Amino acid sequence: MDTIQYILTPREAFIAEQQWRVVKRSVDARQRELRVHLTILTDDNGKPIAKDAAIPLYAPPVFQDVHKAERSVVIIGAGPAGLFAALTLLEHGIKPIIYERGKEVSERKKDIALLNRNEGLNPESNYCFGEGGAGTFSDGKLFSRSKKRGNMQRVMELFHYFGAPDTVLYEAHAHIGSDKLPGIIKRMRECIIAHGGEIHFETCVRSLKEWKMENGKWKIPLILAIGHSAHDTYRMLAAEGVKLETKGFAMGVRAEHPQVLINKLMYHLKPSAISRQDSELIEYVGNASYSLVTQVDGRGVYSFCMCPGGHIVPAGSEAGSCVVNGMSASHRNSPYANSGMVVQINPEDIEGNDPLKGLLYQEALERLAFQQVSQIKNEKLKIKNYSAAPAQRLRDFVEGKASKDLPACSYLPGIIPSRLDQWLPAHIGKRLQQGFRDFDKKYPGFLTNDAVIVGVESRSSSAVRIPRDPESLQSVSTPLLYPCGEGAGYAGGITSSALDGINAALKIAELAR
Repeated sequence: MDTIQYILTPREAFIAEQQWRVVKRSVDARQRELRVHLTILTDDNGKPIAKDAAIPLYAPPVFQDVHKAERSVVIIGAGPAGLFAALTLLEHGIKPIIYERGKEVSERKKDIALLNRNEGLNPESNYCFGEGGAGTFSDGKLFSRSKKRGNMQRVMELFHYFGAPDTVLYEAHAHIGSDKLPGIIKRMRECIIAHGGEIHFETCVRSLKEWKMENGKWKIPLILAIGHSAHDTYRMLAAEGVKLETKGFAMGVRAEHPQVLINKLMYHLKPSAISRQDSELIEYVGNASYSLVTQVDGRGVYSFCMCPGGHIVPAGSEAGSCVVNGMSASHRNSPYANSGMVVQINPEDIEGNDPLKGLLYQEALERLAFQQVSQIKNEKLKIKNYSAAPAQRLRDFVEGKASKDLPACSYLPGIIPSRLDQWLPAHIGKRLQQGFRDFDKKYPGFLTNDAVIVGVESRSSSAVRIPRDPESLQSVSTPLLYPCGEGAGYAGGITSSALDGINAALKIAELAR
């Protein structure tokens, strides 16, 4: 079999997708007329293969029963790195034993609902912690820029095997959605347990000493698959002698526009009301997203985790801090489009030699954002635990003006007018202001007071790296400890974290050969 590529109008692509086996699809909005790039599977004669042809999409995984397995591995964290590591270990006949500080995904939903209603934060069960990791309830985008770390297609195949739609196998920017991903995560857990693996929820690992023998050697390999918000775990690792180092990260705000405006800007639609033809186009290709980047005073300013048709959510994990993130449901049909807008921060931008200095800087900005809200009495919002967030109209922020009021916003706990232009650190705020001006030059109309920025977007990536040997993937200071995923500083999203977990598990499987 072979493939053939087509460049089609959205209507042509929609018809082709209903008839033929598509193996890759991407939308090209760079020109005035939108085009869809389709790659279609063909037979030996070059004829397109029908969509419903009885041809396996991929080789399904074969999981072994490990109830009585001689080998086992401890996994700390049940995010994508931990879960995919566990599934890979099952394929090699090794028993995974997972410890997850948060709750299983159904119970986790209840805590998130309370958080969205401003009824309290559970520091162990929230948007950051719990089964599936931070990505479960913060959009479920399956996209990675990593092309050299392993078999990314296998990650997509496993997601599909556990219930993701066919589109994850061929969409250039695949997306499951925070409404669908929990069910997939649950099926992964059920598979792990059915084959003899263990998962211990509401069990936070406070020390690694349990798995060390008196001579300092390890009883069992450990996969460290913590998320980037496990600040207390970083401190524990430092105290127990695991080598850590500061890495570059990014912080800023989350910007939200009306989705109809983003559709017009990105799809080059007429500024008048959306026509029937435009609506049909959007129905097929979906609400528009964007990826923006510029350089300001030697540092990158860029969009991050763009969520078309999405919502802004409270993503903090500690009392007394304010952190926001974005998510979209599978249909991406909310009237809002939001994205992190962040500024690159290098280790040398922060004083000191503490390997946790970036983490401390994140925490300081999160507390500062919380203080902006906690200082304001607002009975209308009925603020209890101050999950409300500080916000400012976008043009007001860039022009240095107070926002007398704020537009409608998807952030359920509520937003409060605040002078982000004054209290954000200058090396972040000033760069963001210029960045928004640059983005408006590329897409005139982007810089508008119909948009709002909400603070702070501080956990786009880990500010800490746990150095590891590039060949064995073991910690450089602690043999048989395998740091992986976002929390270890080696991934940036669901798919790259999952792949990093797979690679760690494969290295452990090699030890028995």
